[in-house]
Formats: sequence, C-alpha cells, structure tokens
Amino acid sequence: MNKVVLNAEEAVKDIPDGAVLMLGGFGLCGIPENCISALVAKGVRELTCISNNAGVDDFGIGLMLKQKQVRKMISSYVGENAEFERQLLSGELEVELIPQGTLATRCLAAGYGMPAVFTPAGVGTEVAAGKETRQFNGKEYLLEMAFEADFALVKAWKGDTMGNLVFRETARNFNPLMAMAGKITIAEVEELVPAGELDPDLVHTPGIYVHRIFQGRDYQKRIEQRTVRKK
Repeated sequence: MNKVVLNAEEAVKDIPDGAVLMLGGFGLCGIPENCISALVAKGVRELTCISNNAGVDDFGIGLMLKQKQVRKMISSYVGENAEFERQLLSGELEVELIPQGTLATRCLAAGYGMPAVFTPAGVGTEVAAGKETRQFNGKEYLLEMAFEADFALVKAWKGDTMGNLVFRETARNFNPLMAMAGKITIAEVEELVPAGELDPDLVHTPGIYVHRIFQGRDYQKRIEQRTVRKK
C-alpha cells in the first residue's frame, strides 16, 4: 500500500461534511497545522472535533471555529478561545466537556478495539448525567464509550513511507492515542524518510495504524503562553 500523499490538500480531500475528526495536540503543541489549514480552505462543515482543546482564536482549531465549520467540540480544556466561548454561550456550538484522562482513555479504548471503559472520573458530577454506573470492590465507576472517529489527524516529528511515526518530546501528547483510534489516520510529519531509516526502538506509532502520510511545511509551532524565568 502506498501511504505517501503529496500534501495536506490531497490527504484531506475526501473528508466530508459531518465527519467526526480526532485532532492531536495539546494546546498548540503538536497540532496538525497543515491539515487544519487544508480543511479551512476546503470549507468542509458540520464537523465534530475531538481534541484536548479548541486552539486559540486565530490558530489551530480556532481557525475552523471562526469559519463556522465545527458543529460539536469534544474537549477537556477550552479556556484560550474567545470565539469558542461566544459560540457556546450563543448556542451555535454543541460542546461536550470531559475529564482529560477520560478523553485519553476513550481514545485508547478505540485503538484497542474495546467498546467502552469504566472510570471513576466524573462520578457524582454533571459528567455522569444519563450514563451507566457500576460498583467494583465497593467503589463506583462510570461507563464511558470508546470514541468512533472517521478520521484522526496527527502531527509527528519524523515518519517513514510505511507510516511509522516518531514524536518529539511534549508534542507526543494525544497524537499516538489518536493515531491508533481513527478509522482513517492521516499523519503529517516534519521529515519524511525512506522505510527502514527509523530506529525501530524509537518508533512511537507503528505504521499499521497510519493510512496516509505526507511531509508538512511552514510550521509556525506557536506557543499559547510563554513564561520565562527572570534573570
């Protein structure tokens, strides 16, 4: 199977209106910048986006929110985006806020082929409304369903033509979990190398999970809030 595509535009060309997308990253770290830009240009709408966060007003998923392309956000942190807040309060955007560990575990369950998991996070809160609970060893747990995503969009530092991926430091975050979980996983990488060039011991995501891969360009790698130590 030839997994290499020319660019982000080709990689996302068949993502339809109404698709459910996973987008890797934490804040603006490790986000699939090229794929997001291609989706904005494509104008696809009514998307459900599963992501740790909603980006900021002028970058990341915030670009899609600005164009009214997102119908629903499933996230654990959304505090850096004023447009997100406006759409939420006006009723334009459907939002499901869940604990960060639950977000990660529901991705993991999808990647492992498990339909659901039990977790103590959210028990006794609004998160548990309408959900099944069960006791194990005297402690109550909440049933959470595995995600069902049509596409997972991830960003890696290096990848090879077989789809094997290496993530760099904090940019690993949600990317490996989401790469496992998407029905179709699209990976953009800073450096694309021939198969066999990556050290197998350093591969974080095996190529079996990746369906399309391309070398990205013009990465901004923006930082939400820069904090430096006083001299």
